[in-house]
Amino acid sequence: MNLRGIVAVSGRPGLFKLVGQNKAGYVLESLDAQKVKIVANISNTKLASLEDITVYGEDDDIKLSDVLANIAAQADNVPDTKADAAKLKSFFLEVAPDHDQEKVYVSDMKKIISWYNILKDQPLFTEETPELDPQQEAVKADLEKKSKAAAAAAVKPANAKAPSKTSQPAKKVNMTSKKGV
Repeated sequence: MNLRGIVAVSGRPGLFKLVGQNKAGYVLESLDAQKVKIVANISNTKLASLEDITVYGEDDDIKLSDVLANIAAQADNVPDTKADAAKLKSFFLEVAPDHDQEKVYVSDMKKIISWYNILKDQPLFTEETPELDPQQEAVKADLEKKSKAAAAAAVKPANAKAPSKTSQPAKKVNMTSKKGV
């Protein structure tokens, strides 16, 4: 299952395919029938790559691709996202038996099932994930480190103080009088 380039956008329903990047943000194309193209602003939009998403597990986290593969294996038993919570929980126990039942909410289960319903008709769903060569892995790891460092630098610590008046340069005082003398 090739989930590379498929992203979920915060605040928008559905899934998107990453088409490119420009100065304003990422160019995305929706995976539904309308194929709407949008530009997601880099500074205020959060993108989550489906390739990197994991589900909380009891021991180790479970990759989303593994959960989707298990759902595909039980394609005839997939419940509707509007089904009751008990039915969704029992189905999710079958497809992800080691998931943490306290941390994985019904809303997460509904989202994963809706993503499966979007992806099952896509050609990427049956395609194998291409492996990255060691150089590409190093570049990806370097980009992740840089983005984490940039995010950490952009956020001010909670205990940061505003600059005091003594640290600011003194204003120049105008010594002319208003009387014109």
